[in-house]
Amino acid sequence: MKYKFLIVVFCISALVFSQNKVTYTYAIKGLDSLKLDVYKPNDIKKTDRLPVILWMHGGGFAGGNRDNPDEVKMMQYLTKQGYIGISISYRLLLKNLKISSGCDCPKIFKLDIFRQAAVDYLDAAKYIVNNKDELQIDPAKIIAGGSSAGAEGILGAVYQKDFFIEDVSKFKDVNFVGVISLAGALVNLDYISKDNAVPTVLFHGTDDRLVPIGKAPHHYCTTDRLGYLILNGSEEIANKLNDLSTPYYFYKVIGGGHELCQIPFKELDTVLDFFNQTIYEGTIIQTKKVIIKHD
Repeated sequence: MKYKFLIVVFCISALVFSQNKVTYTYAIKGLDSLKLDVYKPNDIKKTDRLPVILWMHGGGFAGGNRDNPDEVKMMQYLTKQGYIGISISYRLLLKNLKISSGCDCPKIFKLDIFRQAAVDYLDAAKYIVNNKDELQIDPAKIIAGGSSAGAEGILGAVYQKDFFIEDVSKFKDVNFVGVISLAGALVNLDYISKDNAVPTVLFHGTDDRLVPIGKAPHHYCTTDRLGYLILNGSEEIANKLNDLSTPYYFYKVIGGGHELCQIPFKELDTVLDFFNQTIYEGTIIQTKKVIIKHD
């Protein structure tokens, strides 16, 4: 009898949660049907318009999913904090190819991959803005977030829109109020300006051999390799934001590698508190937290 009761409780819990997540197709590009999962708080009211974190997963532009276990866990966390969490899929242009995004991937192809990721992200953002009433989001409170390849995609969408996209007018209604970048980087820092700089959270390790924390080649490729491309990592981004008097929270791990692209669940309360103070209260906070990695 006890086990029957547990099964009933489990089924009810699963049903409640399944009602909390709805999947939409935001674009169809070639053979790719691009979807996004919208997670809402269980107690959301019909009149509510909530802030949203729009998330782009990592995976080297070849793997990963919008519903990875960590992504789902993060979305569930956000709904408990009064946010709507949205996790998106995007075109994995290196999937099923024999090359990775490393030194054998030609620079021009790599730049196009970055560009297409930014375009997909902006298309997802445009979709949620156009459907703001149904999704119950506040379009003036969209925070862009991503991990590794996803971080490069969202940083491109927020800070390098003019670099990657010829006609940005189609995204005129898309605006971001904050950024979460886990082990991400930018191609050109000059595109961060006083006009587009927003409160930004950065996580990065000093020994990341894939995405540099400072200014260095992607994957540390040598100049004779096809994939030689200079990137500006979190240290450079934080310095630029510092010069612009823009709020940032930089979590730097001495000796840390690319594992800093993993969602930092223990730090999420601090991240949301940073956004509460900087976005909603207008406080200028510029924090660099330095941690030494222990084996």
